[in-house]
Amino acid sequence: MPGRLRGKVAMVTGAARGIGAAVVALFEAEGARVVGLDRQPVPATVDGVLSLTADVTSAEQVAAAVATTLSRFGRIDALINNAGVNVFGDPLLLSDRDWDRCLDVDLKGAWVVSKAVLPTLLTRGSGSIVNIASIHGHKIVPGCFPYPVAKHGLIGLTRALAIEYAAQGVRVNSISPGFILTPQTEEWLAAQPDPAQERRRQEALLPCKRLGTAEEVAYTALFLASDEARFINAADILIDGGRSQLYHE
Repeated sequence: MPGRLRGKVAMVTGAARGIGAAVVALFEAEGARVVGLDRQPVPATVDGVLSLTADVTSAEQVAAAVATTLSRFGRIDALINNAGVNVFGDPLLLSDRDWDRCLDVDLKGAWVVSKAVLPTLLTRGSGSIVNIASIHGHKIVPGCFPYPVAKHGLIGLTRALAIEYAAQGVRVNSISPGFILTPQTEEWLAAQPDPAQERRRQEALLPCKRLGTAEEVAYTALFLASDEARFINAADILIDGGRSQLYHE
């Protein structure tokens, strides 16, 4: 039944497209008042979304967004840290700039937003933070450095914050998606020499023989943000169709 987040206020970063946009749409449908943070405008599925422009690596911009949210709605109940960038390369050829960009957005950004939101959650004595990590936080794929470094760190941040604030009513969990069909994934497939063949190859690697969707990730975020998951803390949920359990040479 709809309304699983009725009366709650949720902040979603990286909300303009992909998994973030799917989370915004689903949370709205489930009754939440949603604040979407992104460096570009967040498309509203209904009139309820508050779109705020912010770079998650900027403490000043994030603080302003949190202040605006509290002024508008008076509370924050859930934070979904979804903003991220893909930085893949050869470790010895990677520039310091690309290293910093990856770690700043994918790891530091989640901490910057969490740090800004935590005080209001602790004051209320309740709340949920959900970090969108990755299968790269569990398995190493050659040629994807330093992305897995950041995602391993994000899962570590999740667990550390969860234990730190558990007794004060705040839960922190993460989700690790595998190969998910997002606009970014579609763009990558389109850039392959034979996009249809590459898609079939990726599907064949999955036990379920299909790719995941952004909405399926969003439903897991919905569960973790809801009161249904009130005894789930410091957990990471894999959403990869079972692929990580297979052995591939």
